Amino acid sequence: MENVPHYGGIPAIGYGTFRRKGDEAVACVSKALEAGYRHIDTASFYDNARDVGRAINTSSVPRDEVFVTTKVWHDQYGPGQFRASLEASLERLGMEYVDLVLVHWPPVAGESVTAVIEAAAEVKAAGLARRFGVSNFTKTQIDEAVAAVGAGEIATNQVEMNVLFQNRGIAEHCNALGIVMTAYQPLILGDAGAFPDVARIADRHGATGAQVALAWLLAKGHIAIPSSSNQGRITENLSAANVALTAGDVGDLDALDTGVRRVDPSWAPKWDAA
Repeated sequence: MENVPHYGGIPAIGYGTFRRKGDEAVACVSKALEAGYRHIDTASFYDNARDVGRAINTSSVPRDEVFVTTKVWHDQYGPGQFRASLEASLERLGMEYVDLVLVHWPPVAGESVTAVIEAAAEVKAAGLARRFGVSNFTKTQIDEAVAAVGAGEIATNQVEMNVLFQNRGIAEHCNALGIVMTAYQPLILGDAGAFPDVARIADRHGATGAQVALAWLLAKGHIAIPSSSNQGRITENLSAANVALTAGDVGDLDALDTGVRRVDPSWAPKWDAA
């Protein structure tokens, strides 16, 4: 098992399960746990909770050693719906609680950030989730959430983030509040090693481009949830925790930021400047 740091009590490298379903999801999560991952990320929208739960619950790793994250989709924020959605996810996972539940996307225009954050706080108080946080929140929405429950209650803001899209505005805002960032698409859909500066740093460290991209996130104090269906790469990604980038490496990677966002669905908020 790699020496993975914890940020805000959360293992800083997790295995992301987006687009993994059925036997593939079971095999990949099982491999991740075997390799030493202790953070598994899913969501109701991914429609794979039974598969993820089967892999975790049949693993030799005790449940209390696995940090499990799920998310509630943005059409489930009405009165009573947030808790009902999480309870349904727990039933599918075969678990009594998750370690973290996230508000998957901010409420759409006209709906209340305060109401959904309070609903998240209620499921924590009920013992259905050990922590709660948000995903894809802007600075204004983070401030509304903080006003509702306090910054110390918000475990993380999970956003698109990688060496090419560093999302600095929201990262700096959350860091100033003590809110840890979690990066999805940390490997740019597997393309991280295709960039010459990343490859050059990887060669110097005897690492892969993916490991360098993940090590950069860890060096910034961010959590990353890479995903792969390749069992060798699942193991390699976790070993990013062993890559010690120099300050010069980090500076060179900082310079790769393009500010170009890839994830921008129709229900997304009006984004902050990156």
